[in-house]
Amino acid sequence: MKYGLIAGNGRFPILALEEARKLGHEVVAIGIQEEAPKEIEALAARTYWISLGALSRLIEILKSEGISELIMAGQVKHVQIFSHIRPDWRLAKLIWNLDAKNTDALIGGVAKVLADEGITLRDSTILLKPLLADIGPMTKRKLTSEEERDIKYGRRVAAALSGFDIGQSVAIAERACLAVEAMEGTDAMLERAASLANGRDIRLVKGSRRRQHMQFDVPVAGPRTIETMKRTNATALAVDAGRTLLLDREEMLAMAQQAGIAVVGYAPEGD
Repeated sequence: MKYGLIAGNGRFPILALEEARKLGHEVVAIGIQEEAPKEIEALAARTYWISLGALSRLIEILKSEGISELIMAGQVKHVQIFSHIRPDWRLAKLIWNLDAKNTDALIGGVAKVLADEGITLRDSTILLKPLLADIGPMTKRKLTSEEERDIKYGRRVAAALSGFDIGQSVAIAERACLAVEAMEGTDAMLERAASLANGRDIRLVKGSRRRQHMQFDVPVAGPRTIETMKRTNATALAVDAGRTLLLDREEMLAMAQQAGIAVVGYAPEGD
């Protein structure tokens, strides 16, 4: 199978390319210059580099390579999207016609433009299904009753916020929402929550929003998440099973277990 892969930051695109190689797929990487790691060049069949906002160039590359199946792997910081993007004429036209200036609307609009060109945006996790979170405890340490109460509350908060595209994570302590993720990302949100916690234990709840697809902006956790949780006194992580990628999963869960952090998967809201 031949895929195109738009590479953002982090380990996601690297792991996807490694798995594609194992499976014998030909993958052409299109790296976002402002975000993607250089390591993708050694793993992809071919690599092109484009600036954020170069939608016409993206389509030109895909057409020249004969690619009709495209995957988005890796994050692009929301601040980059809305503060540093220099759109070409095609993307500028799309942005001008958006009803809402948020990530869902923007990437959804890009997906429609691609579909009109005969290019299908596929499930972002198509190459990494074994890394999706399971239902139930994924570490030996189970949740305490206090953690369960906080997470139950946090999942209600995350579900209520899910339709507004303002982030996927919330930080909870003693049934109070300390912080909601916005454009800064999960790690910075946890640091902010820690500054407000006054020594209280924090629970991190990541949701997957109430969308029916996994084409983009899939929730991700990994070793860096656990490192930040340790630093900010976050004792438990709750994620949506089957819809959250655990990057470097074995290493991540081993780190969590060693740090005494409980990691638990829940059936996504609405399923």
